[in-house]
Order: sequence, then structure tokens, then C-alpha cells
Amino acid sequence: MSQPSRSVSLVTLGCARNEVDSEELAGRLGAGGWTLTDGDDADVVVINTCGFIDSAKKDSIDTVLAAAGSGKKVVAVGCLAERYGAELAESLSEADAVLGFDSYADIAARLDDVAAGRPITAHTPRDRRTLLPVAPVQRPAAVAEVAVPGHAWLPSGSARTRLDDSPVAYLKLASGCDRRCTFCAIPSFRGSFVSRPPAEVLAEARWLAGTGVRELVLVSENSTSYGKDLGDLGALEKLLPDLAAVDGIERIRVSYLQPAELRASLLETLATTPGVAPYFDLSFQHASAPVLRRMRRFGSTEAFLELLSRVRGLAPDAGTRSNVIVGFPGETEADVTELERFLTEARLDAIGVFGYSDEDGTAAAGFAAKLASEVISARVERVRTLAEELMSQRAEDRIGTRVEVLVEETGGETIGRGAHQGPDVDGTTRLVGTLDGVRRGGFVPAFVIAAEGVDLVAEVGGAPW
Repeated sequence: MSQPSRSVSLVTLGCARNEVDSEELAGRLGAGGWTLTDGDDADVVVINTCGFIDSAKKDSIDTVLAAAGSGKKVVAVGCLAERYGAELAESLSEADAVLGFDSYADIAARLDDVAAGRPITAHTPRDRRTLLPVAPVQRPAAVAEVAVPGHAWLPSGSARTRLDDSPVAYLKLASGCDRRCTFCAIPSFRGSFVSRPPAEVLAEARWLAGTGVRELVLVSENSTSYGKDLGDLGALEKLLPDLAAVDGIERIRVSYLQPAELRASLLETLATTPGVAPYFDLSFQHASAPVLRRMRRFGSTEAFLELLSRVRGLAPDAGTRSNVIVGFPGETEADVTELERFLTEARLDAIGVFGYSDEDGTAAAGFAAKLASEVISARVERVRTLAEELMSQRAEDRIGTRVEVLVEETGGETIGRGAHQGPDVDGTTRLVGTLDGVRRGGFVPAFVIAAEGVDLVAEVGGAPW
């Protein structure tokens, strides 16, 4: 008797951390006998949802509904599923199952249940910060008892399957967060901060290099905290040169840096280590000191500008990016003006602008002095317009500079990214000139000759090196 078809497609929404989690799910599903497919012939669609902000939640729900409308069985996993569990399952009856992180270890068996029509009870969400001991140095041993997505890679690679052949791959340094920003719910469903052991990160980097990866992007909720639960706050400074020395890896990029934790030794390592991109993805969130304090964060326009000055003192061409939240409770016109002053003087390469919205379970959801939605929308539009102008100016500033471009697309146009450009969230560089021998996955020195908004145009061999 022939076995029933067991094919599955994976749809990933949200951040880069979710992409790593999806590759863990793919590895586990493949090991469990499921065939991965991108086509319309999948028996089950697994949607790795995002639960960060309202727009992301809506996108996740819309994606589940669209998949269910195709007549396929649909399983919701990821942050939205973990955060709301049974509540989501009840309100989203179109989904055949809503699975939390605790189901990742036996995801193949859970999909077997779905395919066979066996009912699955959705989990009751817990505050995942309570699942690990308070004392940080006890956490690595305790992680064996707690599901932490993206930490399950094995030396054989069997717990991670690459879902594309890009020369760039994300690599998890850690999961969770110990900070308590008043606007953010992530720690409640992602849990406390847990670093991966350096030896495991290095081993996975070697495995990724063997699959053709040339640039590694290190991700976590807060990369500057790496190692604190291992008893070594300098662990990232020690790890980065070792990662840069991995055979086949030519560029390391670190994302998600917390300005308040960016110690001098780490800044210097990021700015000056060969093979490590001088790239600073700094989570400023705002620049007005009163707003930052209500967010339970630190800093000010002057403090942030001084930090950027130190970055550029070590690496004048460093890439810098950040996200900011506009419309936080109690934000005044003076606060917005201060944010605009900071952005104007900061000369960031990339700026993401988001409007504040209440998040379940956060302190800010209970704050007074909420702003009307139309006021928030107007301020978002105002700051976003300024940000777009500033990013274009910053791109123009790079005309006449040299860039080392990792080629990611060839064919009609040859597109890649310089060291100051992170994947997916920043601008790109289009190569022109003599393109003989230029191949996808290769690094090409070029000279910037023009800017197109946030994107650059660079000529291969256009200036002496």
C-alpha cells in the first residue's frame, strides 16, 4: 500500500530571526519524511508568522486566510502563534493547527496529525521569561529543558535546511531579550536572553560556508548582550575574528546592536577587524531624552551623535542604520523636532520609521497621554519624508568612494551590496562597466559613480585601487 503524499511548503514572515527558524523547521520536516516544495502541489502550508506590531499581525492572518482559501491544510507557527495560541486558533478557524515553539522539536509528527485530520489542541501561551532561571550564568544548562527556536542546529546540518541558494545566510547568535522596553512585547513570547555557545556558532558557520555562503549576518534580539549568560561579556569580540577566519566566509555582518550596551572594545572590533563589515545596526528608537526614558531606554541626541562620531573615527565609511518610533505616548512637537534634529545630523544610511501602537502586555499600553491615530500618522509621514531625503543625501555622499560588492543578482542587471548595505533592509549597489568574470557570490571592487535614491551605481574598475 503506497504511503500518502507528504509535501509541505514554508512561508516566512517577519524578521531575519524567523528565517533561521524556518530553516530549522525545514530540516526537522525533511528528517521526518516530509518533502519540501515551493509549488502549488504542497499538501500542507506552514506559515511562520510575525507577532511584533499590528501591521505584521494583520499580514500574518491575511497570509493564513489566503493559504486556506486555496483548499490546502494550513498550519500557523512562529511568533503570532506562540504569543496567542488557543485564542488565535479560536478566532482563526481556517487554520488546521496553531503550534507554539514547544512543537518545533516534533514538527514532523504534528504535521502527520494535520494531514491525517487528527485534531491538535493549541497551546496556552506563557510568559516565556519565566521559563529560565534569573541568574544568567545558569541559563545555558537550562536551555535543554526549554524550546528555543533557531538553536537546534546539529553538526550534520540535519536540523537546518537552507531554503535558497543565496550567498548570504543568517546565523543566530542568541534568542530572547532581558531588556524591558515599555513598548515591546518580544521578551514575553521569545523569552529571556540565551546565547549560543561560540563553538556551536563557529561549527554552523563552517557548515553554511560549505553550502556556498560567502556572507554571514549574525542576528539576535540584542547582539551586544552576547555572552553575558555564558559568563563572558567579551565573547563577541573573541568570536568575530574566528568567524572571519572560517574558510569560504568573506564577510561577517552583525545586526541588532543596543546603543546603551555598545562597549568600546566591541565597537573597535566591529570597526577594525578584517573580514567584519564596519556596519552598525543601532537600535536608537528615538532621540528625545524624555521619550527615551518613558520607553525605559537610555540616550539622547548628543549621546547618540557622540557614539556615531566614535564609529566614524575608527571607520569613516561605516554603514549605519536605525529604526525610530514616532507617536509614543506623551510625545510632544518638541520631541519630534528633536528627533528630526538628530536624524539630520546623524547621516544614517538607512532609517526605518514606525508609528507607535499599543501592544498587549506592555507597560506603554497602560500609559496616559496617548496620541490620536491621525496625529501619529501625520508625524510618521513627516518623519518618513525627512528620512527618505536624508538617506538619499547620504547615498550621494558615497559618490566617489570605493565599495567591495557582494554580487547577488546577475542577468539583466548585476546587483549586489557593499559593506555598508545590509540585506533586505538597506539599499543595493548596481554594477556597471566591465562585467566579464563577475559572478553571483563573488566580491567585486568598484567605484561609486551615482546614487539612485538610497541605491548606488558603481563602476567595476572605474578608478585605481
